[in-house]
Amino acid sequence: MHLNEVRLETDRLILRWFREDDFPAFLAMASDPEVMKFLTGQPQTEIEAWKSMAAYIGHWYFLGYGVWAVEEKSSGKLIGRIGLMNPAGWPGFELGWTLARESWGKGYATEGARRALEYAFTKLNRDHVISCIAPANVNSIKVAERLGETVESQTELLGKQVLIYGINRDKWKAGQKSFSKV
Repeated sequence: MHLNEVRLETDRLILRWFREDDFPAFLAMASDPEVMKFLTGQPQTEIEAWKSMAAYIGHWYFLGYGVWAVEEKSSGKLIGRIGLMNPAGWPGFELGWTLARESWGKGYATEGARRALEYAFTKLNRDHVISCIAPANVNSIKVAERLGETVESQTELLGKQVLIYGINRDKWKAGQKSFSKV
């Protein structure tokens, strides 16, 4: 079977499929306790990180969309992951992001997530997108709010309470009009 890679670009980022040579950088991110604090709550082992990266590719195979590797254009380095997920048992079609710690505070999460959200609404024709965020994850909450997402509910996910932020296509479109005027 042959799958056609979906690549997205922003001014500073390339969102592309994971490659095997991304694994060392991915493992460094996934084994960082600060990066994983609000996701799994603990660093991933080498095999757990490998399974995660493989699952991102598998998501593309099964559902036709998924999580992209985030590459910084200026350096060519893998700096994180941003993408669209809805595995079995998930609370909805989710946009998520995780960046390596050295890439925090540069606006990359917002920049990449904004491009992925555009893809979800324009190419995948989704009506609604959510982001599941731990209540204490202030930085991810700020990203969600910059995207125009608001709290819609809360749920337990993978044994932890999360806030469900969300945005529908009409609200996103309205935000694009005001965003383009800035």
